[in-house]
Amino acid sequence: MLMHNPPHPGEVLRELCLEPLGLSVTAAADALGVSRKTLSAVLNGKAGISPEMAIRLSIAFDTSAESWLNQQSQYELWHAEQHRKELNVKRLVAA
Repeated sequence: MLMHNPPHPGEVLRELCLEPLGLSVTAAADALGVSRKTLSAVLNGKAGISPEMAIRLSIAFDTSAESWLNQQSQYELWHAEQHRKELNVKRLVAA
């Protein structure tokens, strides 16, 4: 079952991981081994969580990579579902 309008994983990352630890974007990016620009794009919803980023986050915050990828998948699927009726797809049935 899809969550109603799930938050972007970047929002979750900012609110549940960075802010409670008092981490700046620069400090978090350094710890994750990514550029500030890359992390900022994720935090601002301009980029998604890649499998590699999911692993980095799982190591840094003692979480599972799967949890980050699941959040990304749920976010993307919910947004895609909002345009379901616009898709030009025909149902296939056995002949």
